[in-house]
Amino acid sequence: MTAEQGVAEGRRGFRGGHYKWVALSNTTLGMLAATVNASIVIIALPAIFRGIHLNPLTPGNVSYLLWMLMGYLVVSAVLVVTLGRLGDIYGRVRMYNMGFAIFGLGALALPFDPFTGPSGALWLIGWRVVQATGGAMLMANSPAILTDAFPADQRGTAMGINQVAGISGSFLGLILGGVLAAVDWRLVFIVSVPIGLGGAIWSYLSLREIGLRTRARIDWLGNVTFGLGLIGLLTGITYGIQPYGGHSMGWTSPVVLAGLIGGVVLLAAFCLIELRVREPMFDLRLMKIRAFSAGVTATLLASIARGGLQFMLIIWLQGIWLLLHGYSFIDTPLWSGIYLLPLTAGFVCLGPISGWLSDKHGARLFASGGLLVSAAAFGGLLLLPTDFKYAAFAVLIFVAGAGMGLFSAPNAAGIMNSVPARQRGAASGMLATFQNSGFVLSIGIFFSLMIAGLAATLPTALTHGLTVQGVPAVIASKIGHTPPVASLFAAFLGYNPIRELLAPTGVLSHLPASHVALLTGKAFFPTLISGPFHHGLVLVFSMAMGLLVIAAIASAFRGGRYVHEEHGAPGAEVPAAVSPNAPAAVSPSGAAAASAADAVSGGRPADGQPSRNDPAGGGPGGSPDSLAASRQHTGTD
Repeated sequence: MTAEQGVAEGRRGFRGGHYKWVALSNTTLGMLAATVNASIVIIALPAIFRGIHLNPLTPGNVSYLLWMLMGYLVVSAVLVVTLGRLGDIYGRVRMYNMGFAIFGLGALALPFDPFTGPSGALWLIGWRVVQATGGAMLMANSPAILTDAFPADQRGTAMGINQVAGISGSFLGLILGGVLAAVDWRLVFIVSVPIGLGGAIWSYLSLREIGLRTRARIDWLGNVTFGLGLIGLLTGITYGIQPYGGHSMGWTSPVVLAGLIGGVVLLAAFCLIELRVREPMFDLRLMKIRAFSAGVTATLLASIARGGLQFMLIIWLQGIWLLLHGYSFIDTPLWSGIYLLPLTAGFVCLGPISGWLSDKHGARLFASGGLLVSAAAFGGLLLLPTDFKYAAFAVLIFVAGAGMGLFSAPNAAGIMNSVPARQRGAASGMLATFQNSGFVLSIGIFFSLMIAGLAATLPTALTHGLTVQGVPAVIASKIGHTPPVASLFAAFLGYNPIRELLAPTGVLSHLPASHVALLTGKAFFPTLISGPFHHGLVLVFSMAMGLLVIAAIASAFRGGRYVHEEHGAPGAEVPAAVSPNAPAAVSPSGAAAASAADAVSGGRPADGQPSRNDPAGGGPGGSPDSLAASRQHTGTD
């Protein structure tokens, strides 16, 4: 038996039996841990900042608030492509195991913060960055490990479970953070310790390297330009929602402009570098594969819309609806997570089902249809009054979640099926980058739209409401023209915005007790903001609907069911690249894999039929020779 045949037999053994289900359960735990920790601090932030004795709403402390909220997502978005590519080179399971260990290390350090005040905040932010690095390793390599372990006709089912765990984890984190923070803020971080360490031990003992590894030099220039460019862009967007120079937002700040412009320039340089370097971090020629480019475009747009939905619903519940129904400000973060459970239920119910169906019928119908279903749910939410009936609200957010579930699993499987085996890690990282970047972009875009909507009407309404209750006109006008982001952040964190704005002025001590009770009670702020908020909500949800429709159109352009099938020794996976100068792909045992060129002729599949993405096959745009060497397309458009 030759070395190549031995590798093929080993892969068939790992793919059969129970190993694929072990891989699925482990990677699902990893995705769940990574995404839960992306959102677990959102609800727990008030308790965390009280624990370290720091007021996050003080102007000088807003940066700590932003980085506690956004740092994990920014780091994850920046690193996942690089870490996915390193998985292609050094082994996906190896990188995944290391990710679990780093994730557990960060979780272990976070609850034992020895400092208070700004130093305590920096400790938490720093170790969250470490934890995010581990989480990025998990997110970057999970889909690639599953694609290696499952045959093409079962990947939709596997991706359905994995993707639903990842997406629903961001919502489960809201509830978990609220419950644990109510007991002790340190529990928010301690809960990840057994998951991280236990998951690392389990993955080390159970997962095996069965995918291809490719000998390649690290593309340092590409990694640096991509990392710095994305950091600049996402950091600029993060600070863009912070007031600057008397403006309600910071889009005119030199720091923000430098981040945005510099980020775009560096990312453009990254694209030029990747087209010229011999061994790129990410092969941009993959974008010529229609199923891949359509899938990642739809991923980005859907992620932006989904992030906007999550944050707007939280503010709607915490800032208005829960208060009007008798909940105290301090309890609203936890209860908003509970009342959003139908959204998570929609993901969980439809994700695995759509993945299973897409294995049989392809991704396009379910992915595009799911996006349109979510867009329709957004439209229904626009028709609700600000003080809605919960039954109608629950049905609409369940439908929105179900639509996202219909989209996510088939889309992820379609993306991973479309790329060569040797580049699955990089493709998996790119998928995670688009998801995480879209979430960060959504905060900048939708917060800006909401603030713009509030800025048009809130100052007048707030000034008038305060004056009627006896607040001096000068103070009322000053507070009324405070940037709306202060009120939004306060409501988002479970603080009473009116109390936070009036307390520093000392005016509350000079007003009648009945007026103070009314101003700082549960009904004054939500009643005051309902009209301006709904005006902003129309802008936000209208844009989200537009993004979802565009994403559905992009998804429809992916074509019929497409699988980039590897050829060579039966059961073996071999590299798609066949250029004379391409680096050799190596098996886990180190044996060189057989060249795909032996199995195909003229850039066509072995059966002689033209590939859809080949120029001879009539596919749009054609694909590069290095990717056309071994393909199979089934299904019809």
